[in-house]
Parts: sequence; C-alpha cells; structure tokens
Amino acid sequence: MATVLGLVPARGGSKGVPGKNIRPLAGRPLLAYTADAATASGVFDRVVLSTDAAEIADCGRTLGLDVPFLRPAALAQDETPMLAVVEHALEELGRAGWQPDIVVLLQPTSPLRTPRHIGAAVDLLRRSGADSVVTVVELPPHLSPDYVMRIEDGRLRPFLADGPRVVRRQDARAAFVRDGTVYAFLTDTVRLSGTIYGEDCRPLLIDPAESLSIDTEADWAAAERALAAR
Repeated sequence: MATVLGLVPARGGSKGVPGKNIRPLAGRPLLAYTADAATASGVFDRVVLSTDAAEIADCGRTLGLDVPFLRPAALAQDETPMLAVVEHALEELGRAGWQPDIVVLLQPTSPLRTPRHIGAAVDLLRRSGADSVVTVVELPPHLSPDYVMRIEDGRLRPFLADGPRVVRRQDARAAFVRDGTVYAFLTDTVRLSGTIYGEDCRPLLIDPAESLSIDTEADWAAAERALAAR
C-alpha cells in the first residue's frame, strides 16, 4: 500500500490576516480545523506541519501534528512558491529516512475542508492513475471565460476570441477554478515534472458551500459565519 503524507504549510508571516494560522476562529486556532480533518480522514501515515515559526510549531504539536523540522525563513516569504515548500519537506523527510508515495497538501486557510474531501481526493488519485488530483468549484455562468469581458483601448471586448458567439449567459460553457481545499499528488510527480500537477491532473468537484479560502478579514468573518451555521 502506498504511503501517504499529509503536509500542512503554515508560515508565520501573514499580511492579509496577521497571525492567522493560530488565531482563534470560532473559539479554536485556525490550524485546528486542518489537523482535525486530516486525523479523521484516516488516510495518512504521517501528517507533518511545515512552519518557520516556533509558536505555530508548538500549536501544531498540541493538535497532534508531526513537526520534525522548522522551515528556513527564506522559504517562508510572501513570494515563496508552494513547490519549494513541498520539495523542502520531502528533502527533510528523506534525510531522516522516510519518503511517501503520495503527498496531500492541506493549507490551514481552508477551514471548511472535511475528512470526506481528503479521502475522496486520495481515492481518485489511486484509482485514476493520474499525476495529481485538485479540488475545484464551478464558476457561476456570468464568470465563465465565454461571458467575461476585457477593456482594450477604452472599448469593451470579449475576453476570448470566440466570445462574440456567446450572447446568452445560459450558453456559456462551464468553467472551474482550483479552490485550494485539497491538492493530492504523487511524490514522483514533483520529482519528474517539477510541479505538483504533472501532465495528468484530475478535478475533484466540491460544493461551493464547502469551499472557502481565508486571505482577508472579510474571508475570516465568512468562515466564522459558516462554522457557526454548522
């Protein structure tokens, strides 16, 4: 059976919502919602927290997360790509003599994530033989690229070259966006393609009501309301 790593990236610096990873959300640290979903999913051999901050590491340990290393500050900047964070974690774990076959990236900024989302992503990755599986939500029809416009030289133009043929909103083709809830991928995908997606990336469609990524105080307030409604 393939070994599965849950990787939780939680750096200390945050400009949109300062200190968000351990800030209380509906009475619990934001990080707790990811830790709970990961544990309850039952799919992981290890759930590792990647952080540069001692206080986040301490919080993670109290929530049952494995913190075998601290991330260098150079890999905890606003512009740090997630790929570099994943590669660092795999390198550190490999140095300690352990390497997973599958990595599931679980960002703490998605507190509405459920164990079901995690299990479904890993199951689809295993069944499909794909390089990766990513959760997506369907965009409302008025946000479809078929219907979206751009401004060029002060004039309104269709965003796509074939956009003029779409005159009714109901004719717009379905479009989807990655929502950040779950990214599941093979370790070999990272090594061979230099991305977490690879050539064969499969979508896992989730309910927009269960999709929320916290980047601003408005997002935080929306998460508070959603969790209270649960």
